[in-house]
Amino acid sequence: MITFLLLLLLLLPLFLYIAAPQIRKILSSGVCTSTVQLPGKVAVVTGANTGIGKETAKELAQRGARVYLACRDVLKGELVAREIQTMTGNKQVLVRKLDLADTKSIRAFAKGFLAEEEHLHILINNAGVMMCPYTKTVDGFEMHMGVNHLGHFLLTHLLLEKLKESAPSRIVNLSSLAHHLGRIHFHDLQGEKFYNAGLAYCHSKLANILFTQELARRLKGSGITAYSVHPGTVKSELVRHSPFMKWMWWLFSFFIKTPQQGAQTSLYCAITEGLEVLSGHHFSDCSVAWVSAQARNETIARRLWDVSCDLLGIPID
Repeated sequence: MITFLLLLLLLLPLFLYIAAPQIRKILSSGVCTSTVQLPGKVAVVTGANTGIGKETAKELAQRGARVYLACRDVLKGELVAREIQTMTGNKQVLVRKLDLADTKSIRAFAKGFLAEEEHLHILINNAGVMMCPYTKTVDGFEMHMGVNHLGHFLLTHLLLEKLKESAPSRIVNLSSLAHHLGRIHFHDLQGEKFYNAGLAYCHSKLANILFTQELARRLKGSGITAYSVHPGTVKSELVRHSPFMKWMWWLFSFFIKTPQQGAQTSLYCAITEGLEVLSGHHFSDCSVAWVSAQARNETIARRLWDVSCDLLGIPID
């Protein structure tokens, strides 16, 4: 019996290796099948120098869009831009500096973009941090809430008029299934009284969904639609701050999506025709997905909007 169990343990990794493509296919049922082409369209993808963002930008470029890679690491972004240009034949892949942990950098990016471009049709707020040790952004915001929520909140606000002028246009905010564990603690939004890296990530992902819903409500009739997305469990650099999560990612690597698979729902929400009636909804595997009770709370969403405006110095309308 012991010999049989040892043999089973030895053969299991081999079985998983052989079965990995089939397992990934089963777990990655959502595929963007839209054939829409994007010549003349302009897109901005944050965090596009790696992972899901890179694959999203690549697909948009493949379809003919002029794509801005909004990256903190410009040198890495330039390498990716050249790679995408070579693969797609689209030379309109541009890199611009954007550090979501610094509101001055966000404002500088927006100012430069608005001076450079007449249109913006697709904004994909993809960048994010996960399970960071307790740190603050340049402006004193807890890193998860500052980058994942407040940074993208400000960027969207600054580009909103351009999106309206370019309507129909779309905003896609990357969230996570982790939002189910999130709570918006207005009395301790910056985690100064209590901090847990994993929960801080969950809180920020809940904020992404609440922001999307309130944004969609406010933009109704403007020609801009907004969607939040759970990309799935994806092999990416997002877990770089957590040795435990890196180990878990390695252990279950057979069951984890590739970045290309993880980009499918973002692409689906960005380009699929007829999706306008579902503005404000949350998507996973290219389908509408269930969200937590907290994520459906309009009172919390509106209060978070007002608090975010106050923190960022944006007039509350």
